[in-house]
Amino acid sequence: MNLIVAVDQNWAIGKDGDQLVYLKEDLKRFRTLTSGHTVILGRKTLATFPGGRPLKNRRNLILSRNPHFQAEGAEVFPSVEELVKQADGDAFVIGGASVYEQLLPYCDTAYITKIHAGFPADTHFPNLDQSEEWKVTEESQSLEQDGISYHYVTYSRIK
Repeated sequence: MNLIVAVDQNWAIGKDGDQLVYLKEDLKRFRTLTSGHTVILGRKTLATFPGGRPLKNRRNLILSRNPHFQAEGAEVFPSVEELVKQADGDAFVIGGASVYEQLLPYCDTAYITKIHAGFPADTHFPNLDQSEEWKVTEESQSLEQDGISYHYVTYSRIK
């Protein structure tokens, strides 16, 4: 299983239920990497999508503790265990924070967009650079949009 997330220099990922910043090229990369694959997300993350609808060209698996929650065009699971049984090995965990936290142990590859700035935030992702379980396997050159510098880092779980 994979995960994909954008983090700032403090490994922050969000504030008030939204991403810290939207980078056009990063969104294109997200679309390219996840299209045709299964994506795993929480109910609150789904609500941030246009119209609160599942992503097109992807199988959307929603993790929700609400037993009555339904989303047209998506499959809803009440537990990580049930969801993992149905997820493809090449699925992408796409957020939010609690979904990342619960599914990180199942992931072998992490596609991280590292933003070279700090933002006010209330939600963080574990710092993979400080983890003995993860190593950097690929790193891009620095990119920039609207004065914001960032680069892509791929991490692999150490077996």
